[in-house]
Amino acid sequence: MENLTMVTPLKQPIVFELEGFYIPPGFGPLLFFLALFTYMVVLLGNGVIVYVIVMDKNLHRPMFVMVCHLLVCDLLGSTAVLPGLMMHFLMGQKRIAYIPAIAQAFSVHTYGVAVQTVLGAMAYDRYIAVCEPLRYHAIMTSARLHSCCALAWFIALVVIAVLFGFHMNVPLCGRTIHHVYCSNQSILSLACIPTPVSNIYGLSLTWIVNTGIFLIIAFSYIRILSASLRQSGVHSKAFQTCASHLLVYVLYQIAVLIIVISYRFPSASQNLKKFFSILFIIVPPAINPIIYGLVSKDLRSNIIKQFTTQVCHKH
Repeated sequence: MENLTMVTPLKQPIVFELEGFYIPPGFGPLLFFLALFTYMVVLLGNGVIVYVIVMDKNLHRPMFVMVCHLLVCDLLGSTAVLPGLMMHFLMGQKRIAYIPAIAQAFSVHTYGVAVQTVLGAMAYDRYIAVCEPLRYHAIMTSARLHSCCALAWFIALVVIAVLFGFHMNVPLCGRTIHHVYCSNQSILSLACIPTPVSNIYGLSLTWIVNTGIFLIIAFSYIRILSASLRQSGVHSKAFQTCASHLLVYVLYQIAVLIIVISYRFPSASQNLKKFFSILFIIVPPAINPIIYGLVSKDLRSNIIKQFTTQVCHKH
């Protein structure tokens, strides 16, 4: 039976019990290998592209630098959840101490916000590249590029730090988290007292970030569409530079929308809701390297060149 004793986490250690998935007998090893395969795909796909962009000076251009930051976001989100999920499948591990729980929740939420802010910065870069091609290098200098990337991470880290700062001393009256990983809301649901400030801040943050980034991306693409309609030569350039970015943004939004819709149906099974909740952390990170590898000829050719060079050096 769940312990309902009031506990203040920072003053007295607490260990949470994750509800996790219902795993039919004998299916644990299979689910473990599926999760392991997914994690390897995420690590290899994103890791290879990050490595190539960092090592190849020809790719030290704004678009690829921002892609690198986006893929680091993907690695952060996946690494926060998938290793723990694998332990759950293989060994039935459900316990997680307070500090690791907060670290996991902080990483997941930072991933969610940083993805949005980096995509917003990428939209601004694409707008300048297509609509102001002659002034692009004067506007998107190295200093401004790194400032945009730093600002994207700074916003994500600060707003999430404030979110978690609200409940660091909130007493908890339960230990069971009804989810497969820890989140701010799942931890706050165990609070012994109402947490209106944290709830209002969390809802406001979600609305402001999503609406703000949507407006930035919508403005950028309206201007890009307008420029491509005025100048026929801009059509192909606009597609080449914007297709991957727009596809990635839509992919993230679809993943979020599926989660929201699933929780609107009380009759849906808990396992299904939990499965949908991890799509946001698994699907985009697994697919993004494929999207950028297929759409970007420069990136694809540099990946091949980098590894061909490595093989030649070994022989």
